[in-house]
Amino acid sequence: MDISIFGLGYVGCVTAGCLARYGHRMTGVDINEAKVKMIESGIPTIVERDINELIASGVSSGMISATVDAEEAVKKSDVSIICVGTPSGREGHLDLSGIFQTAQEIGAALKTKETFHTVLIRSTVPPGTNYKTGKIIEQVSGKTRNTDFAVVSNPEFLREGSAVSDFMNPPYTVAGSDSERGIEASRLVYSAIEAPFQVVSIGAAEMIKYVNNAFHALKITFANEVGEICKSIGIDSLELMQLFIRETHLNTSGAYLMPGFAYGGSCLPKDLLALKTLAHDSYLETPVIASIDKSNRNHIDYALNKILEKGLINVGILGLSFKPGTDDLRNSPMVTFAEQLIGKGYQIRIYDGNINASRLLGANREYISNHLPHFVSLLQNDINDVVRMSDIIVISHRDKKFRDVLFGNPEKEFFDLAGIIEGDKPANYEGLCW
Repeated sequence: MDISIFGLGYVGCVTAGCLARYGHRMTGVDINEAKVKMIESGIPTIVERDINELIASGVSSGMISATVDAEEAVKKSDVSIICVGTPSGREGHLDLSGIFQTAQEIGAALKTKETFHTVLIRSTVPPGTNYKTGKIIEQVSGKTRNTDFAVVSNPEFLREGSAVSDFMNPPYTVAGSDSERGIEASRLVYSAIEAPFQVVSIGAAEMIKYVNNAFHALKITFANEVGEICKSIGIDSLELMQLFIRETHLNTSGAYLMPGFAYGGSCLPKDLLALKTLAHDSYLETPVIASIDKSNRNHIDYALNKILEKGLINVGILGLSFKPGTDDLRNSPMVTFAEQLIGKGYQIRIYDGNINASRLLGANREYISNHLPHFVSLLQNDINDVVRMSDIIVISHRDKKFRDVLFGNPEKEFFDLAGIIEGDKPANYEGLCW
């Protein structure tokens, strides 16, 4: 394919070199004439492992060229890739002026271009940028989105020091667009790369890089706080964390990473508090670890406020234990949720097929008696009774029975804390944070 690439900095230089290696004819575009001259001379604009050979061979073979003429580059290409910088502004907002200036240049070139053109946004941009970019191109070119051109969100996942290898061996290639032609053009761009090609919504494609990097920052900070605690009490944190990362079933897996309701139970709250106390006793500040419980309580409040906003007094709750398949009510966030609703004057009815009030023993019985003194009168044996007597039903567990009840009662409102439905949602459904 003939591809124009806007921005010859880190991402643009690596992208140009790698795609040329895969057989695409690359035309680099940059307002900085010095960068253009470097590429034309076969010299990369960055210092990066393996990039020198890629740029040199691409230029010598005629697969890579560079220009300051955006119009020329767009007209002789099928795809344009935007790789311009998006630096942070003073208040944290990204400076998107480079993106929008590039969109204007592409739009100007498309005025007289008769063939369909695909624009890939490779730069890291906030949600909504894809739409704004398309509007600018439409306004400047007089062309119509998805008829004359497409805009595809196509984030990169490159690390400095291993960017070439990362480009050629990504975990996946992400493409988000409202154009099938744009998606198919994107497939062709990356067809030589042996990695899953993930077609997602535009918003997900724009958001994924921020989520990735925020999580990486969180992991580093968490590990450092653990290191401080360990050192203060004479434990080798490197040995400890080497052990930690060997557990791939939960610790370093996708487990616990799907949005849902708050955590609870007898272990997580207790052990988190113990870790916080170890830090406190060593006179250490560990803000990440210390804030976990607060964030969890805020999440319960977030769910509660969603119910309060609806103004429906009769609330049914499907699932009260801290997780499915158990009758353990200790530190269940649903008990806190129900307790707060009752305190605000709401009428509560509860169904949980795993709970038999007469069989609750010891600390489990004590906990529910302290937090929901009238628990026995709130608990219903028949799920249909809960549904019939409630204006809104809150689902807290992933249970096929609960899903069937949802689809069987279209006249009732349902509020889902568990992510019980994937795909299209019925009109009487609302998810907690999806």
